Amino acid sequence: MARYTGAVCRLCRREGQKLFLKGDRCYTEKCSLDRRGYAPGMHGNARNKKLSEYGVQMREKQKAKRYYGVLESQFRDYFEKANKKTGMTGENLLAILETRLDNVVYRLGYAMSRAEARQLVRHGHFTVNGKKVNIPSFLVKTGDVIDLKDDSRSLSKIKGSLEANASRVIPKWLDFDKNKATAKVIAEPAREDIDLPIEEHLIVELYSK
Repeated sequence: MARYTGAVCRLCRREGQKLFLKGDRCYTEKCSLDRRGYAPGMHGNARNKKLSEYGVQMREKQKAKRYYGVLESQFRDYFEKANKKTGMTGENLLAILETRLDNVVYRLGYAMSRAEARQLVRHGHFTVNGKKVNIPSFLVKTGDVIDLKDDSRSLSKIKGSLEANASRVIPKWLDFDKNKATAKVIAEPAREDIDLPIEEHLIVELYSK
């Protein structure tokens, strides 16, 4: 599947806020946004023009895509799926994105960024309901059990991330036993459990045009 392979720090600068795409680097003085807090490109440091209504909606969609690391076609598929569900389409969309396996791995603290979590999933370090799943876009559902494989528990990369993320708040919709390296999905993600500064109604307005 196609994916973005460029410099991710440019994405944060383009959106004008930290998307935490490089993990711990984003918390240090090396953060590109802190050093160059303007859009990338030769005209990035020029005075910003006021965005149109469409531009504001587009930027919000791009920001959501970049937080979760998905491309346009997949993001649109998620929107169509969210639109068919009962409830608020925008909240449904974020809930679907939250239940991606790579995001769950990140939320549990196994990785410093979603990109790193995606790599861990691809390398087959996790099982869902006892079966190995190496598809980052796999959507977990209520009742699913996510385990770290026994032979992966000693990996220094995973152990280091768990130690560094010891204070990370686990979402209420996940029940995590850190000692057993087992998590269970106990509910669908609620909007108040999603701590990302996304105005999902703008995305709905964009796709509803």
